[in-house]
Amino acid sequence: MSLMLTALVVFPPTGVRDAEPASPPAAAQQPTARFRTGVEAVSLTAAVRDRRGRVVRDLEKGDFQVIDSGHPREIRDFYAGEAAISLAILLDISGSMAVGGNMDRARHAVHVVTGSLSSAGDEAALFTFDARLHEVVPFTRDLERLRRVSLEGRPWGLTSLYDAVAEAANAVADRANRHRALLVITDGVDTGSRLTAPEVSGIAASIDVPVYLLVVVTPVDHPGDRLAVVSADGASTSTATLADLARWTGGDIRVASAPAHMVGAARDLLAELRYQYLITFEPDPRPGWHPLEIRTRQRDLTVHARGGYMSGPARSE
Repeated sequence: MSLMLTALVVFPPTGVRDAEPASPPAAAQQPTARFRTGVEAVSLTAAVRDRRGRVVRDLEKGDFQVIDSGHPREIRDFYAGEAAISLAILLDISGSMAVGGNMDRARHAVHVVTGSLSSAGDEAALFTFDARLHEVVPFTRDLERLRRVSLEGRPWGLTSLYDAVAEAANAVADRANRHRALLVITDGVDTGSRLTAPEVSGIAASIDVPVYLLVVVTPVDHPGDRLAVVSADGASTSTATLADLARWTGGDIRVASAPAHMVGAARDLLAELRYQYLITFEPDPRPGWHPLEIRTRQRDLTVHARGGYMSGPARSE
């Protein structure tokens, strides 16, 4: 059965500008959200691209370096390969999406992404959000069920972007597939969240769910196809850009104003998710937030992996 999205109110358009990336959560910006404790091993997924943006598929264990709080760590277990993916699609239906045809662009992006998924083990879920998160279709391998959903309706309400990301990331973390991610389709405006970007990125990083952002904008707001999209209030010491959110979680960001951008973003995302490296190492036992850097010995490669983990004493059951 098709589901209808309804809405009433229109809000001002997204702010879009070039911006320098903010610093990741560190001692002064530690995420205050809940983390798993008593960590005996840290596992993370890493995607690697060359300087031309192509996914790199031929690396081995010895090609990687794990830098934990500035110190190298020995890689204990390593896996590389192509596999089915678990993808949660999070669609912004808040009032700001009514501006400039962005809702139509977002609907088209959903159809492109779901149409690009494979029936060979892939699973996906569809969530929407305004002031609250709504589960439209739970995780399913019946991909036609996703493709049949009607996304018609007018956007409405405040935008709790970071809150929705935090909640949806937890749903993705429960999936069994090693290759999993959260794809957020939005105009980039956040008007109602209680959490800041560092807090949300800490949540997603702690459960190893990369957050990918597809930001829909008007062609006027997308000159030269090179923009960083920020929150309505801009970046500050307590609020980071959406690009930072993606980077800290091991994801990426794309800005789209035309159908060709949607197709390119879907192709890039699924190619990156299908072939990943799984790296496991023993963590630093000291309690607290530990920043991570995953490097390759080939300096011209780019690694997408989460930016840290939380360690602490084991909890009593």
